[in-house]
Amino acid sequence: MKKTKRIIIFLAILILTNIATRFVTLHGLFLGTTDKFNNIVQLENFIKKHYLFKVDEKNFEIGELKGAVASLKDPYSEYLSPEEMDALTEETTGKFFGIGVYIAPGEDGLITVISPIKGSPAEKAGLNSGDKILQINGKDYTGDNITEASKAIRGEKDSLVKLLVLKNGSKKPKEISVKRDQVKIASVIEKELGEIGYIGITVFDEDTDKEFGKALDDLVKKNKSGIILDLRGNPGGVVDAAVGICDKILPEGVIVTLKDNQNKIIEEYKSDKNYVDTKMVVLQNGGSASASEILAGAIRDYKRATIVGEKSYGKGIVQTVFPLAKGSGLKLTTAAYFTPSGKSIHKLGIEPDIKVKEPEGIKGIGVDFLDTDTQLQKALEILKK
Repeated sequence: MKKTKRIIIFLAILILTNIATRFVTLHGLFLGTTDKFNNIVQLENFIKKHYLFKVDEKNFEIGELKGAVASLKDPYSEYLSPEEMDALTEETTGKFFGIGVYIAPGEDGLITVISPIKGSPAEKAGLNSGDKILQINGKDYTGDNITEASKAIRGEKDSLVKLLVLKNGSKKPKEISVKRDQVKIASVIEKELGEIGYIGITVFDEDTDKEFGKALDDLVKKNKSGIILDLRGNPGGVVDAAVGICDKILPEGVIVTLKDNQNKIIEEYKSDKNYVDTKMVVLQNGGSASASEILAGAIRDYKRATIVGEKSYGKGIVQTVFPLAKGSGLKLTTAAYFTPSGKSIHKLGIEPDIKVKEPEGIKGIGVDFLDTDTQLQKALEILKK
């Protein structure tokens, strides 16, 4: 009897499916023409005519454009609405309201924390590289809708955002409440550790290479015996800024080569013969990505410094932002980059010369946490030798 019922239900589903198909055919929706534009217009008109709810024209248009770019299945390429374009501009200038966390789609399709910004609400709340954000204010998000997730994380000063987070290495997610604040990205941090100088680079924005130059000159004038260059948690940014820093610390030669989809060189950045030849150690971790890896990759190939820490993120491709009409934009992957020796680090990362893992549960990294920052301790040990 139960089997008969299941067969009847299955037949009913088939009948309903056939009715739906016949209904569509009778209404003239035929997307088999070779005219791509005509297919899009037909589909658009059909949806507007038969969709149960009202279609928002603006959202409809943005959705069509986003869909075209999403078909590339490249998490780094996207069509940007005017609001999203403004947000991207904010990031390059270094000021915005939110919790201060860099995120990217992970290989598992989940939203993955690349790194929290140093001193940000996200860092104070305990978010770390590799953590997975599953929900924002009770709503599920994945890497496929990371733009919407970014918008949901931002908000007014002092307002709370609730995140359901699967901590790196944990099996059970936990809820974390973070109070939003104005996030100012201090791209360069200059400190002194006795006879050793310390320069932390948190992100590469438009002025980072100039700020780095000032910090380097200041520490050299103070006769520091060595410099620690801290790239941990740096998710990247403006390529020109990373190249500008390379030019200040590397001998004459190729810094990085960019190639297009035809494997043709579209840009080759080079350093001149003038550079600061002070002893250096570079710190990196899994949150060091993109432009950070351009810098670390060039330093490694020239054997300019010892790299200490953990393997970097592994993003060896470059995006170009194209401004479009009415304030919108297109962020598109346009090139792969190669280190001076011709190597690609995409999805591979850069292995450190000396691997040092941070202990579990440390409150932070950097000069303020020297007592527990084993990577920084190792860098000091190397330079003092």
